[in-house]
Amino acid sequence: MKIVIAPDSFKGSVTAMEAAVAIEQGIKNVLPDAETVLVPVADGGEGTMDSLIAATAGKKVEVLVTGPLHKPVKAAYGVLGDGSTCVIEMASASGLGLVPPDQRNPLITTTYGTGELIKKALDDGCRHFILAVGGSATNDGGSGMLQALGMKLLDSSGKSVAFGGGQLQQIVTIDDSEWDARIADAAFLIATDVQNPLIGPDGASHVFGPQKGATPEIVEQLESNLHHWANLVQAKTRIRLHEMPGAGAAGGIGGAFQAFFPAEMKRGIDIVIEYTRLADAMEGADLVITGEGQIDFQTASGKTPMGVAEAAKKQGIPTFVLAGSIGRGVDVLYQHGIECVHSIINAPMTLEEAIRRAPELLAEKSEQVLRTYLAKKVYTNGVDKK
Repeated sequence: MKIVIAPDSFKGSVTAMEAAVAIEQGIKNVLPDAETVLVPVADGGEGTMDSLIAATAGKKVEVLVTGPLHKPVKAAYGVLGDGSTCVIEMASASGLGLVPPDQRNPLITTTYGTGELIKKALDDGCRHFILAVGGSATNDGGSGMLQALGMKLLDSSGKSVAFGGGQLQQIVTIDDSEWDARIADAAFLIATDVQNPLIGPDGASHVFGPQKGATPEIVEQLESNLHHWANLVQAKTRIRLHEMPGAGAAGGIGGAFQAFFPAEMKRGIDIVIEYTRLADAMEGADLVITGEGQIDFQTASGKTPMGVAEAAKKQGIPTFVLAGSIGRGVDVLYQHGIECVHSIINAPMTLEEAIRRAPELLAEKSEQVLRTYLAKKVYTNGVDKK
């Protein structure tokens, strides 16, 4: 029996590979001779870089960059096995996890460090980029990233504006005279499942601003500032970001890529499936097991379990999902190739305990799920278990 194990990370608990190893342990408890293929995956957020590095025998390069609060932070980018493709997780340099909860304020947080990562990778010869833009702490329209790459954003006095979404209103001139010329010869693939426009009720400020520390008053200020920024970008490039799908990704950095880079936006999970060659790994498989920390109605929008199940469904392979917790609206998943969803929690416990025991719980649940699957096969095939 061949089983493909392709989970995402369980955030704050286990990496995608650690989850896959734990699931494999449970399977081997039932079928020691089963063929198990481990393909840790991600959906464009945390873990995307590690997944692609592992799949292509790449390497990680550490860089000291400007963090979201303007202080130095250690970040990293990945170079895939081809030696020329760079993978950057925006969260590594400009992520919400780098900002203490009591200091979260998208008026001041910057994407400058993400631009520094791109510049360093260009210096190292990379010309193909995969940008995973989930988990940002910013709402600056990508202005900081642009500044790091040579774009001058000037106020009425001809001086460079300060960092942060709160400064966009001060910009009167976008000067690209020192813009990094190497960008025109590169290609940028933006991994995101966010289709929000830059501004409006479904835009970056209103939808994502509050989780980054924005009060209702700050949201309105950010909205006004992004509107001003979009007008400037349109005047400069003739590209209208205001209502453009995906322009609101990661506080507007999606719009910056669409306006100033040779960029394409694509679902993160589809990129990871392509680079990990997951479809090839599934050939001849009897079962696929995937999972992540939280499963709910949002999973259908392009999260890892959904993408894995869609790939398996094309080959007629059933997909089982293991989750730390199950939210509302999971019924919709059964229309897309997911056969069942199981919580790994087996008794009342605190979140801290669940996080600590995740490998053990994953192994136990995968064993139980496989035993149930095999029993059902015996029953439906009319075989006498005796």
